[in-house]
Amino acid sequence: MKESNKKLLDKAKDLPHSPGCYLMRQNGRVIYVGKAKDLKSRVSSYFLESAKTPKTEILVSRIDEFEFVLAKSETEALILENTLIKKLKPKYNIRLRDDKSYPYVQVDLSKDFPRLEYVRKVKRSKEKKIFGPFVHGSNISEVLRVITKLFGLRDCSDREMNCRKEPCLLYQMKQCLAPCVYKVTKEEYQLNLELALSFFRSSPEIALNFLKDKMEQFSNNEEFEQAIIYRDSIAILEEFVTFFANRALDLKEGKESLDLISYYQGEREIDIALYIVRNGILYGHKNFNFLRFDLDEDVKKEVISFVIQYYFRSSESFPNSLVIDLPKELTGKIEEVFKEEKIPIKLSHLVPKYDSLMRLVWENAKEHQRVRLSNEDSVYVGLKQLQEILKLKQRPQVLECFDVAVFQGSSPTASQVVFEDGVAKKDSYRYYHLKERPEGNNDFAMMEEMISRRLKHGDYPDVFIVDGGKGQVSSFLKILSENDVEIPVVGIAKEKVKRTLSSFKDKNIEKSEERLVVPGRGNSISLSKKIALFRILTSMRDEAHRFCRKLHHKKENTRVISSSLDGIPGIGPKLKIKILSQLTFPLSELKGMPVYQIMEKLKVSIRVAKILKKTFD
Repeated sequence: MKESNKKLLDKAKDLPHSPGCYLMRQNGRVIYVGKAKDLKSRVSSYFLESAKTPKTEILVSRIDEFEFVLAKSETEALILENTLIKKLKPKYNIRLRDDKSYPYVQVDLSKDFPRLEYVRKVKRSKEKKIFGPFVHGSNISEVLRVITKLFGLRDCSDREMNCRKEPCLLYQMKQCLAPCVYKVTKEEYQLNLELALSFFRSSPEIALNFLKDKMEQFSNNEEFEQAIIYRDSIAILEEFVTFFANRALDLKEGKESLDLISYYQGEREIDIALYIVRNGILYGHKNFNFLRFDLDEDVKKEVISFVIQYYFRSSESFPNSLVIDLPKELTGKIEEVFKEEKIPIKLSHLVPKYDSLMRLVWENAKEHQRVRLSNEDSVYVGLKQLQEILKLKQRPQVLECFDVAVFQGSSPTASQVVFEDGVAKKDSYRYYHLKERPEGNNDFAMMEEMISRRLKHGDYPDVFIVDGGKGQVSSFLKILSENDVEIPVVGIAKEKVKRTLSSFKDKNIEKSEERLVVPGRGNSISLSKKIALFRILTSMRDEAHRFCRKLHHKKENTRVISSSLDGIPGIGPKLKIKILSQLTFPLSELKGMPVYQIMEKLKVSIRVAKILKKTFD
């Protein structure tokens, strides 16, 4: 046993036989959070040779310190664990990733004149009413627009509404009741709101009949333009109503609101499927997957932990009930956590009326895994391939990719994108404004500046990816060596290779393909037969390229416009800064742009807009 592990084991043996959470650290950073019914027994097991699993062995090799937090009960420890995972995002904890997010309709009933809002992340409160989720094919954004206009509901922000002294153009077009200037009473507005919301409840017929009566009135009064608008809008709403009517499920007892969860345990991975049922209608589903190798506990216990984690951090509407494919004696922890955290979900255990639907959920989990693995879509397959190529002790989780953008030596920029388990981690992206050099384009000098600045931030990934060939990889390794950093580096580059046409044995053609450049290997590796790895690396390279170009164009645009604004009569330093702060479009778009549009886009007066138009036309 290593001396460091012996010290940690001795420390673990001093822990109390109490429930709580433990935080494993490496160089001060929390890399794993766990819960325990008995802290002394659980934490000690990490440092005992006989108790180690492959995952534990890798984790322990990186731990240099740990700390603990006592809890009153195992349930409280479970809640605390989820809170810490959500806050600290430890590297070695499995985190469920939604394979999709659905839109919702949100109404804040605390306001005098509520509006219908399209949201993807629900902010819960007693005053807010949430409807959804709405799946692809429901056309919810168009439906929301139609309903808002037909019932005269406001679509302006609170700030816009409070600033108005005269009704907007929508009032003149009979598409808004103008609550901003009290052209409608709260009671009248509330009545229209109730009719609008009936489309998201179980009684859309009432509102449809109301709209059809209005259409007929317009027709009888020979207001045919309005009648046509109503006719077309009603067609959109009827299609929306029919779409969800066709997804209704026979649950034998009313129109229930519930989630159903099942899982499939394959040889390498675990898949969890979640079906979302609201008012007896199947609104959609979500799928999650993770490696069996990453499991720290029994599969069923891990599924329970992940279910709690999902609802604990969920930004979506809660169902009334949850049906989960686990024995009743194991789901007590979920009920305890829900009760403790005031999550208003009741556990409904498996009963005959759910049998066929739960079978469907299980089949969904199984088929998702089968299709993903047969098509090599699993990110774990790709990361495992990278592990084998680089001969790493463990599967890499965090990858960083870089790109540099420059045109004729001006406005050089660089980007850093981060992927974790094959998924973009956008809160870790970083921009670099690089120095302009007298010699113009100098890729290696700019790369050296970028990497040197990156290394100062610490918190290194498992592998660095560089967009380039052997030269760029060698340059990258040289800088890492100078800074005493030992992190693997690979390059991804398009290279021309010769192929012999099968029809003509003597006919060779040159073909461009993506290849992986690995230090120490004479030839680069073709990615054409490593589909999973190909998808991860090319998506990272393309994302780094997109992110870098975005900054480069903005910087170059700002530089060009900044120099163009110098010396223009009537535009001083303060006004110049204001214009630059509003700049979100290419310089070329100013040419030919109407004065009112320049005013709107750059938030300037008519006088300044005229000056800019005259300058750039």
